[in-house]
Amino acid sequence: MATTQRLVLWIAVLGSFVAFLDGTIVNVALPAISDELGGGLTTQQWVVDAYLITLGALILVAGSVSDAYGRVLVLRIGLIGFGVASIAIAAAQSSEFLIVARAVQGAAGAFLVPSSLALITSNFTGAAQSRAIGIWTAMTTSAMIVGPLIGGLLVDLASWRLAFLINVVPIAATLVLLARGAFRDVRHPGASIDWVGAVLCTLGLGGMVYALIEQPNAGWTAPSIWIPLLAGAILFVAFIARQRFVKHPILPLDLFTVRNFWTGNVATAFIYGALALNGLVVVVYLQEGPGLPATLAGLASLPMTVIMIFLSSRAGAWSGRWGPRLFMTVGPITMGVGALLLLTTTTEFSYWWQILPSMIVMGVGLALTVAPLTSAILGAIEPARSGIASAVNNAVARVAGLVAVALLAVIVGGSLDLDGFHRAAIVTAALMIAGGVTSFLGIRNPPRDPEPSTSSTSS
Repeated sequence: MATTQRLVLWIAVLGSFVAFLDGTIVNVALPAISDELGGGLTTQQWVVDAYLITLGALILVAGSVSDAYGRVLVLRIGLIGFGVASIAIAAAQSSEFLIVARAVQGAAGAFLVPSSLALITSNFTGAAQSRAIGIWTAMTTSAMIVGPLIGGLLVDLASWRLAFLINVVPIAATLVLLARGAFRDVRHPGASIDWVGAVLCTLGLGGMVYALIEQPNAGWTAPSIWIPLLAGAILFVAFIARQRFVKHPILPLDLFTVRNFWTGNVATAFIYGALALNGLVVVVYLQEGPGLPATLAGLASLPMTVIMIFLSSRAGAWSGRWGPRLFMTVGPITMGVGALLLLTTTTEFSYWWQILPSMIVMGVGLALTVAPLTSAILGAIEPARSGIASAVNNAVARVAGLVAVALLAVIVGGSLDLDGFHRAAIVTAALMIAGGVTSFLGIRNPPRDPEPSTSSTSS
Protein backbone atom coordinates (compact mmCIF):
# COMPACT_ATOMS: atom_id res chain seq x y z
CA MET A 1 0.00 0.00 0.00
CA ALA A 2 1.08 3.57 -0.68
CA THR A 3 1.32 5.91 2.30
CA THR A 4 -1.88 7.70 1.28
CA GLN A 5 -3.72 4.38 0.97
CA ARG A 6 -2.62 3.33 4.46
CA LEU A 7 -3.89 6.64 5.83
CA VAL A 8 -7.20 6.19 3.99
CA LEU A 9 -7.56 2.67 5.38
CA TRP A 10 -6.89 3.81 8.96
CA ILE A 11 -9.41 6.63 8.61
CA ALA A 12 -12.01 4.25 7.17
CA VAL A 13 -11.44 1.71 9.94
CA LEU A 14 -11.51 4.23 12.81
CA GLY A 15 -14.45 6.13 11.34
CA SER A 16 -16.57 3.00 11.19
CA PHE A 17 -15.15 1.52 14.38
CA VAL A 18 -17.14 3.77 16.70
CA ALA A 19 -20.46 2.98 15.00
CA PHE A 20 -19.90 -0.78 15.14
CA LEU A 21 -18.44 -0.65 18.65
CA ASP A 22 -21.34 1.31 20.07
CA GLY A 23 -23.87 -0.93 18.35
CA THR A 24 -22.78 -3.84 20.54
CA ILE A 25 -21.10 -2.27 23.58
CA VAL A 26 -24.56 -1.19 24.72
CA ASN A 27 -25.81 -4.78 24.93
CA VAL A 28 -23.73 -5.70 27.95
CA ALA A 29 -24.67 -2.43 29.67
CA LEU A 30 -28.43 -2.96 29.33
CA PRO A 31 -29.00 -4.70 32.69
CA ALA A 32 -27.07 -1.94 34.49
CA ILE A 33 -28.96 0.77 32.60
CA SER A 34 -32.36 -0.71 33.47
CA ASP A 35 -31.30 -1.21 37.11
CA GLU A 36 -30.41 2.48 37.42
CA LEU A 37 -33.00 4.12 35.14
CA GLY A 38 -35.80 1.50 35.22
CA GLY A 39 -38.04 0.22 32.44
CA GLY A 40 -37.22 -3.49 32.21
CA LEU A 41 -37.10 -5.40 28.89
CA THR A 42 -39.07 -2.76 26.97
CA THR A 43 -36.59 -0.01 27.84
CA GLN A 44 -33.70 -2.34 26.98
CA GLN A 45 -35.21 -2.96 23.54
CA TRP A 46 -35.75 0.76 22.94
CA VAL A 47 -32.21 1.66 23.96
CA VAL A 48 -31.04 -0.66 21.17
CA ASP A 49 -33.75 0.10 18.61
CA ALA A 50 -33.81 3.90 18.95
CA TYR A 51 -30.24 3.81 17.67
CA LEU A 52 -31.02 1.32 14.92
CA ILE A 53 -34.13 3.17 13.68
CA THR A 54 -32.33 6.42 12.88
CA LEU A 55 -29.19 4.59 11.74
CA GLY A 56 -31.13 2.34 9.38
CA ALA A 57 -33.31 5.13 7.97
CA LEU A 58 -30.74 7.92 7.63
CA ILE A 59 -27.87 5.77 6.42
CA LEU A 60 -29.51 5.92 2.99
CA VAL A 61 -29.56 9.71 3.09
CA ALA A 62 -25.94 9.70 4.21
CA GLY A 63 -24.99 7.54 1.24
CA SER A 64 -26.55 10.01 -1.18
CA VAL A 65 -24.94 12.95 0.62
CA SER A 66 -21.60 11.14 0.56
CA ASP A 67 -21.69 10.68 -3.21
CA ALA A 68 -23.04 14.18 -3.88
CA TYR A 69 -21.13 16.40 -1.46
CA GLY A 70 -18.02 14.44 -0.51
CA ARG A 71 -17.03 11.53 1.68
CA VAL A 72 -14.73 13.52 3.99
CA LEU A 73 -17.38 16.15 4.79
CA VAL A 74 -19.94 13.47 5.63
CA LEU A 75 -17.41 11.61 7.76
CA ARG A 76 -16.56 14.74 9.76
CA ILE A 77 -20.24 15.51 10.37
CA GLY A 78 -20.84 11.98 11.57
CA LEU A 79 -17.82 11.93 13.88
CA ILE A 80 -18.64 15.22 15.59
CA GLY A 81 -22.35 14.38 15.96
CA PHE A 82 -21.55 10.92 17.32
CA GLY A 83 -19.17 12.35 19.90
CA VAL A 84 -21.68 14.94 21.14
CA ALA A 85 -24.46 12.34 21.38
CA SER A 86 -22.18 9.94 23.28
CA ILE A 87 -21.50 12.61 25.90
CA ALA A 88 -25.25 13.28 26.21
CA ILE A 89 -25.97 9.57 26.74
CA ALA A 90 -23.32 9.34 29.45
CA ALA A 91 -25.03 12.24 31.25
CA ALA A 92 -28.59 10.83 30.96
CA GLN A 93 -30.67 10.93 34.14
CA SER A 94 -33.78 9.20 32.77
CA SER A 95 -34.50 6.36 30.36
CA GLU A 96 -36.52 8.71 28.12
CA PHE A 97 -33.60 11.14 27.72
CA LEU A 98 -31.20 8.26 27.07
CA ILE A 99 -33.45 6.80 24.36
CA VAL A 100 -33.72 10.19 22.61
CA ALA A 101 -29.94 10.65 22.79
CA ARG A 102 -29.46 7.16 21.37
CA ALA A 103 -31.68 8.13 18.42
CA VAL A 104 -29.48 11.20 17.81
CA GLN A 105 -26.40 9.01 18.06
CA GLY A 106 -27.81 6.63 15.47
CA ALA A 107 -28.47 9.54 13.12
CA ALA A 108 -24.83 10.61 13.43
CA GLY A 109 -23.63 7.02 13.04
CA ALA A 110 -25.47 6.83 9.74
CA PHE A 111 -22.91 9.23 8.28
CA LEU A 112 -19.90 7.12 9.28
CA VAL A 113 -20.06 3.72 7.58
CA PRO A 114 -21.03 4.62 3.97
CA SER A 115 -18.45 7.39 3.69
CA SER A 116 -15.77 5.16 5.23
CA LEU A 117 -16.32 2.33 2.78
CA ALA A 118 -16.64 4.77 -0.13
CA LEU A 119 -13.17 6.12 0.75
CA ILE A 120 -11.78 2.60 0.34
CA THR A 121 -13.54 1.82 -2.94
CA SER A 122 -12.42 5.15 -4.43
CA ASN A 123 -8.76 4.70 -3.42
CA PHE A 124 -8.22 0.97 -4.00
CA THR A 125 -8.85 -1.21 -7.05
CA GLY A 126 -8.72 -4.90 -7.95
CA ALA A 127 -7.15 -7.38 -5.52
CA ALA A 128 -5.89 -4.50 -3.34
CA GLN A 129 -9.49 -3.37 -2.87
CA SER A 130 -10.58 -6.85 -1.79
CA ARG A 131 -7.70 -7.02 0.70
CA ALA A 132 -8.44 -3.51 2.02
CA ILE A 133 -12.11 -4.38 2.47
CA GLY A 134 -11.02 -7.56 4.25
CA ILE A 135 -8.89 -5.56 6.70
CA TRP A 136 -11.70 -3.02 7.19
CA THR A 137 -14.14 -5.86 7.77
CA ALA A 138 -11.87 -7.62 10.26
CA MET A 139 -11.35 -4.47 12.32
CA THR A 140 -14.91 -3.12 12.25
CA THR A 141 -16.55 -6.49 12.80
CA SER A 142 -14.12 -7.15 15.64
CA ALA A 143 -15.38 -3.88 17.12
CA MET A 144 -18.87 -5.36 17.09
CA ILE A 145 -17.64 -8.46 18.89
CA VAL A 146 -15.18 -6.88 21.35
CA GLY A 147 -17.77 -4.26 22.31
CA PRO A 148 -19.41 -6.47 24.96
CA LEU A 149 -15.97 -7.13 26.53
CA ILE A 150 -15.11 -3.43 26.78
CA GLY A 151 -18.60 -2.63 28.02
CA GLY A 152 -18.43 -5.39 30.61
CA LEU A 153 -15.14 -4.15 32.04
CA LEU A 154 -16.43 -0.59 32.27
CA VAL A 155 -19.76 -1.64 33.82
CA ASP A 156 -18.12 -3.84 36.45
CA LEU A 157 -15.15 -1.62 37.30
CA ALA A 158 -16.68 1.84 36.92
CA SER A 159 -20.03 2.75 35.34
CA TRP A 160 -22.12 1.94 32.27
CA ARG A 161 -21.81 5.64 31.39
CA LEU A 162 -18.12 5.21 30.54
CA ALA A 163 -19.13 2.60 27.96
CA PHE A 164 -20.42 5.50 25.85
CA LEU A 165 -17.74 8.08 26.69
CA ILE A 166 -15.07 5.72 25.35
CA ASN A 167 -16.27 6.62 21.84
CA VAL A 168 -14.52 9.98 22.15
CA VAL A 169 -11.06 8.38 21.82
CA PRO A 170 -11.36 6.85 18.30
CA ILE A 171 -13.41 9.87 17.18
CA ALA A 172 -10.61 12.25 18.16
CA ALA A 173 -7.99 10.04 16.49
CA THR A 174 -9.95 9.95 13.23
CA LEU A 175 -10.45 13.71 13.16
CA VAL A 176 -6.69 14.19 13.64
CA LEU A 177 -5.91 11.81 10.75
CA LEU A 178 -8.41 13.60 8.51
CA ALA A 179 -6.72 16.91 9.27
CA ARG A 180 -3.25 15.49 8.62
CA GLY A 181 -4.32 13.96 5.31
CA ALA A 182 -5.57 17.31 3.95
CA PHE A 183 -8.17 15.48 1.87
CA ARG A 184 -10.30 17.49 -0.55
CA ASP A 185 -13.86 16.64 -1.53
CA VAL A 186 -15.42 17.11 -4.94
CA ARG A 187 -18.93 18.57 -4.70
CA HIS A 188 -21.40 18.09 -7.51
CA PRO A 189 -23.39 21.28 -8.33
CA GLY A 190 -27.13 20.81 -8.57
CA ALA A 191 -27.21 17.72 -6.35
CA SER A 192 -30.15 17.42 -3.97
CA ILE A 193 -31.33 15.03 -1.30
CA ASP A 194 -34.79 13.49 -0.97
CA TRP A 195 -35.57 14.72 2.53
CA VAL A 196 -39.26 13.86 2.15
CA GLY A 197 -38.25 10.28 1.46
CA ALA A 198 -36.01 10.33 4.53
CA VAL A 199 -38.94 11.42 6.72
CA LEU A 200 -41.24 8.77 5.24
CA CYS A 201 -38.62 6.07 5.79
CA THR A 202 -37.86 7.11 9.38
CA LEU A 203 -41.51 7.45 10.44
CA GLY A 204 -42.45 4.25 8.65
CA LEU A 205 -39.75 2.22 10.37
CA GLY A 206 -40.42 3.92 13.69
CA GLY A 207 -44.14 3.15 13.65
CA MET A 208 -43.67 -0.52 12.78
CA VAL A 209 -40.85 -1.07 15.29
CA TYR A 210 -42.80 0.68 18.06
CA ALA A 211 -45.68 -1.73 17.48
CA LEU A 212 -43.41 -4.79 17.46
CA ILE A 213 -41.72 -3.77 20.72
CA GLU A 214 -44.86 -2.77 22.60
CA GLN A 215 -47.12 -5.55 21.31
CA PRO A 216 -46.27 -8.07 24.06
CA ASN A 217 -47.43 -5.50 26.64
CA ALA A 218 -50.68 -4.36 24.97
CA GLY A 219 -51.66 -7.05 22.44
CA TRP A 220 -52.28 -6.77 18.71
CA THR A 221 -55.86 -5.52 19.11
CA ALA A 222 -54.90 -2.43 21.11
CA PRO A 223 -55.25 0.81 19.06
CA SER A 224 -51.85 1.89 20.41
CA ILE A 225 -50.37 -1.10 18.54
CA TRP A 226 -52.25 -1.63 15.30
CA ILE A 227 -52.57 2.07 14.43
CA PRO A 228 -48.80 2.81 14.45
CA LEU A 229 -48.16 -0.57 12.81
CA LEU A 230 -50.57 0.19 9.95
CA ALA A 231 -49.48 3.82 9.65
CA GLY A 232 -45.82 2.80 9.64
CA ALA A 233 -46.40 0.21 6.93
CA ILE A 234 -48.29 2.74 4.76
CA LEU A 235 -45.54 5.36 5.18
CA PHE A 236 -42.81 2.85 4.34
CA VAL A 237 -44.67 1.68 1.23
CA ALA A 238 -45.07 5.34 0.27
CA PHE A 239 -41.31 5.77 0.71
CA ILE A 240 -40.59 2.86 -1.65
CA ALA A 241 -43.11 4.14 -4.20
CA ARG A 242 -41.59 7.63 -4.06
CA GLN A 243 -38.16 6.25 -4.89
CA ARG A 244 -39.46 5.13 -8.30
CA PHE A 245 -40.00 8.64 -9.63
CA VAL A 246 -38.10 11.16 -7.46
CA LYS A 247 -35.17 12.79 -9.29
CA HIS A 248 -32.55 12.05 -6.62
CA PRO A 249 -33.71 8.91 -4.76
CA ILE A 250 -32.03 7.96 -1.51
CA LEU A 251 -32.79 4.31 -2.36
CA PRO A 252 -32.08 3.88 -6.10
CA LEU A 253 -34.24 0.90 -6.97
CA ASP A 254 -32.26 0.23 -10.15
CA LEU A 255 -29.42 -1.06 -7.97
CA PHE A 256 -31.58 -4.08 -7.24
CA THR A 257 -31.58 -5.08 -10.91
CA VAL A 258 -27.96 -6.22 -10.40
CA ARG A 259 -28.05 -9.88 -9.39
CA ASN A 260 -25.16 -9.96 -6.90
CA PHE A 261 -26.34 -6.72 -5.31
CA TRP A 262 -29.91 -7.76 -4.55
CA THR A 263 -28.98 -11.34 -3.67
CA GLY A 264 -26.19 -10.14 -1.41
CA ASN A 265 -28.58 -7.81 0.36
CA VAL A 266 -31.12 -10.56 0.94
CA ALA A 267 -28.33 -12.67 2.44
CA THR A 268 -27.25 -9.63 4.49
CA ALA A 269 -30.75 -9.31 5.95
CA PHE A 270 -30.74 -12.91 7.15
CA ILE A 271 -27.16 -12.89 8.45
CA TYR A 272 -27.15 -9.53 10.22
CA GLY A 273 -30.59 -10.07 11.70
CA ALA A 274 -29.20 -13.26 13.22
CA LEU A 275 -26.01 -11.53 14.43
CA ALA A 276 -27.96 -8.74 16.14
CA LEU A 277 -30.28 -11.24 17.84
CA ASN A 278 -27.45 -13.50 18.96
CA GLY A 279 -25.25 -10.66 20.18
CA LEU A 280 -27.98 -9.24 22.39
CA VAL A 281 -29.33 -12.54 23.70
CA VAL A 282 -25.98 -14.08 24.67
CA VAL A 283 -24.59 -11.19 26.73
CA VAL A 284 -27.91 -10.44 28.45
CA TYR A 285 -28.72 -14.11 29.21
CA LEU A 286 -25.27 -14.82 30.62
CA GLN A 287 -25.84 -12.02 33.14
CA GLU A 288 -29.49 -12.70 33.97
CA GLY A 289 -29.41 -16.53 33.69
CA PRO A 290 -26.16 -18.02 35.06
CA GLY A 291 -25.52 -14.67 36.77
CA LEU A 292 -22.12 -13.89 35.28
CA PRO A 293 -20.71 -10.41 35.89
CA ALA A 294 -20.76 -8.05 32.91
CA THR A 295 -17.03 -8.50 32.26
CA LEU A 296 -17.27 -12.29 31.94
CA ALA A 297 -20.39 -11.99 29.81
CA GLY A 298 -18.42 -9.71 27.49
CA LEU A 299 -15.45 -12.09 27.47
CA ALA A 300 -17.74 -14.85 26.17
CA SER A 301 -17.47 -13.50 22.63
CA LEU A 302 -13.69 -12.90 22.70
CA PRO A 303 -12.86 -16.08 20.71
CA MET A 304 -14.96 -14.73 17.82
CA THR A 305 -12.91 -11.53 17.88
CA VAL A 306 -9.58 -13.35 17.78
CA ILE A 307 -10.68 -15.57 14.92
CA MET A 308 -12.01 -12.57 12.99
CA ILE A 309 -8.69 -10.72 13.34
CA PHE A 310 -6.67 -13.65 12.02
CA LEU A 311 -8.96 -14.92 9.26
CA SER A 312 -11.02 -12.06 7.85
CA SER A 313 -8.34 -10.37 5.73
CA ARG A 314 -7.32 -13.78 4.39
CA ALA A 315 -10.94 -14.55 3.52
CA GLY A 316 -11.12 -11.23 1.67
CA ALA A 317 -8.02 -12.14 -0.35
CA TRP A 318 -9.33 -15.66 -1.05
CA SER A 319 -12.63 -14.21 -2.18
CA GLY A 320 -10.81 -11.88 -4.58
CA ARG A 321 -8.99 -14.86 -6.03
CA TRP A 322 -11.70 -17.54 -6.14
CA GLY A 323 -14.92 -15.55 -5.98
CA PRO A 324 -17.31 -14.89 -3.06
CA ARG A 325 -19.98 -17.54 -3.66
CA LEU A 326 -18.28 -20.42 -1.81
CA PHE A 327 -17.46 -18.31 1.24
CA MET A 328 -20.89 -16.68 1.37
CA THR A 329 -22.44 -20.16 1.35
CA VAL A 330 -20.18 -22.03 3.75
CA GLY A 331 -19.67 -19.15 6.20
CA PRO A 332 -23.31 -18.51 7.21
CA ILE A 333 -24.14 -22.22 7.38
CA THR A 334 -21.14 -22.69 9.68
CA MET A 335 -22.47 -19.89 11.88
CA GLY A 336 -25.84 -21.63 11.92
CA VAL A 337 -24.20 -24.78 13.23
CA GLY A 338 -22.44 -22.68 15.86
CA ALA A 339 -25.75 -21.19 16.97
CA LEU A 340 -27.27 -24.67 17.36
CA LEU A 341 -24.42 -25.59 19.69
CA LEU A 342 -25.92 -23.13 22.18
CA LEU A 343 -28.73 -25.65 22.67
CA THR A 344 -26.29 -27.63 24.84
CA THR A 345 -26.66 -24.92 27.52
CA THR A 346 -28.43 -26.25 30.63
CA THR A 347 -29.19 -25.05 34.14
CA GLU A 348 -25.86 -26.64 35.17
CA PHE A 349 -23.96 -23.97 33.33
CA SER A 350 -20.46 -24.44 31.88
CA TYR A 351 -18.97 -21.80 29.61
CA TRP A 352 -16.18 -24.09 28.39
CA TRP A 353 -18.45 -26.88 27.16
CA GLN A 354 -21.68 -25.03 26.33
CA ILE A 355 -20.75 -21.53 25.05
CA LEU A 356 -17.10 -21.65 23.91
CA PRO A 357 -17.60 -24.27 21.15
CA SER A 358 -20.37 -22.12 19.68
CA MET A 359 -18.22 -18.98 19.78
CA ILE A 360 -15.35 -20.74 17.98
CA VAL A 361 -17.52 -22.20 15.24
CA MET A 362 -19.42 -18.94 14.76
CA GLY A 363 -16.14 -17.01 14.64
CA VAL A 364 -14.85 -19.16 11.79
CA GLY A 365 -18.11 -18.78 9.89
CA LEU A 366 -18.22 -15.02 10.47
CA ALA A 367 -14.63 -14.56 9.26
CA LEU A 368 -15.41 -16.51 6.09
CA THR A 369 -18.57 -14.51 5.43
CA VAL A 370 -18.25 -10.79 6.02
CA ALA A 371 -15.41 -9.65 3.72
CA PRO A 372 -16.60 -11.73 0.72
CA LEU A 373 -20.16 -10.49 1.32
CA THR A 374 -19.06 -6.85 1.31
CA SER A 375 -16.80 -7.33 -1.72
CA ALA A 376 -19.52 -9.11 -3.70
CA ILE A 377 -22.07 -6.37 -3.11
CA LEU A 378 -19.82 -3.37 -3.67
CA GLY A 379 -17.97 -5.05 -6.53
CA ALA A 380 -21.26 -5.41 -8.42
CA ILE A 381 -21.78 -1.62 -8.55
CA GLU A 382 -19.69 0.97 -10.39
CA PRO A 383 -17.25 2.92 -8.12
CA ALA A 384 -19.03 6.26 -8.73
CA ARG A 385 -22.04 4.90 -6.82
CA SER A 386 -20.08 3.08 -4.12
CA GLY A 387 -21.29 5.45 -1.42
CA ILE A 388 -24.99 4.77 -1.96
CA ALA A 389 -24.34 1.06 -2.60
CA SER A 390 -22.53 0.80 0.73
CA ALA A 391 -25.29 2.80 2.40
CA VAL A 392 -28.03 0.53 1.08
CA ASN A 393 -26.21 -2.59 2.22
CA ASN A 394 -25.56 -1.16 5.67
CA ALA A 395 -29.16 0.04 5.91
CA VAL A 396 -30.36 -3.48 5.12
CA ALA A 397 -28.04 -4.88 7.82
CA ARG A 398 -29.16 -2.36 10.45
CA VAL A 399 -32.87 -2.67 9.65
CA ALA A 400 -32.58 -6.46 9.81
CA GLY A 401 -31.00 -6.13 13.25
CA LEU A 402 -33.66 -3.61 14.21
CA VAL A 403 -36.50 -6.00 13.34
CA ALA A 404 -34.79 -8.96 15.04
CA VAL A 405 -34.34 -7.02 18.29
CA ALA A 406 -37.88 -5.64 18.08
CA LEU A 407 -39.19 -9.21 17.87
CA LEU A 408 -37.08 -10.32 20.84
CA ALA A 409 -39.99 -10.67 23.25
CA VAL A 410 -41.94 -12.72 20.69
CA ILE A 411 -38.95 -14.97 19.92
CA VAL A 412 -37.99 -15.71 23.53
CA GLY A 413 -41.59 -15.97 24.74
CA GLY A 414 -41.68 -12.88 26.92
CA SER A 415 -38.68 -13.56 29.16
CA LEU A 416 -35.04 -14.41 28.52
CA ASP A 417 -34.88 -17.58 30.60
CA LEU A 418 -33.20 -20.81 29.47
CA ASP A 419 -36.11 -21.82 27.21
CA GLY A 420 -36.13 -18.36 25.65
CA PHE A 421 -32.36 -18.59 25.14
CA HIS A 422 -32.82 -21.89 23.30
CA ARG A 423 -35.59 -20.47 21.12
CA ALA A 424 -33.38 -17.52 20.19
CA ALA A 425 -30.56 -19.93 19.26
CA ILE A 426 -32.87 -21.86 16.91
CA VAL A 427 -34.09 -18.68 15.22
CA THR A 428 -30.48 -17.47 14.87
CA ALA A 429 -29.45 -20.76 13.25
CA ALA A 430 -32.42 -20.70 10.85
CA LEU A 431 -31.62 -17.15 9.73
CA MET A 432 -27.92 -17.97 9.23
CA ILE A 433 -28.64 -21.06 7.18
CA ALA A 434 -31.15 -19.08 5.10
CA GLY A 435 -28.38 -16.58 4.36
CA GLY A 436 -26.06 -19.34 3.17
CA VAL A 437 -28.71 -20.96 0.98
CA THR A 438 -29.59 -17.57 -0.53
CA SER A 439 -25.94 -16.96 -1.41
CA PHE A 440 -25.54 -20.41 -2.97
CA LEU A 441 -28.61 -19.96 -5.16
CA GLY A 442 -28.14 -16.32 -6.11
CA ILE A 443 -24.51 -15.16 -5.99
CA ARG A 444 -22.43 -15.43 -9.16
CA ASN A 445 -18.65 -15.19 -9.12
CA PRO A 446 -17.28 -12.38 -11.29
CA PRO A 447 -15.25 -13.51 -14.31
CA ARG A 448 -11.66 -14.20 -13.39
CA ASP A 449 -8.81 -12.40 -15.09
CA PRO A 450 -7.33 -14.63 -17.80
CA GLU A 451 -4.11 -16.31 -16.80
CA PRO A 452 -1.07 -15.01 -18.63
CA SER A 453 0.07 -17.31 -21.40
CA THR A 454 2.93 -19.60 -20.52
CA SER A 455 4.03 -19.99 -24.09
CA SER A 456 6.55 -17.58 -25.61
CA THR A 457 7.84 -16.89 -29.08
CA SER A 458 11.58 -17.09 -29.48
CA SER A 459 13.31 -14.40 -31.41
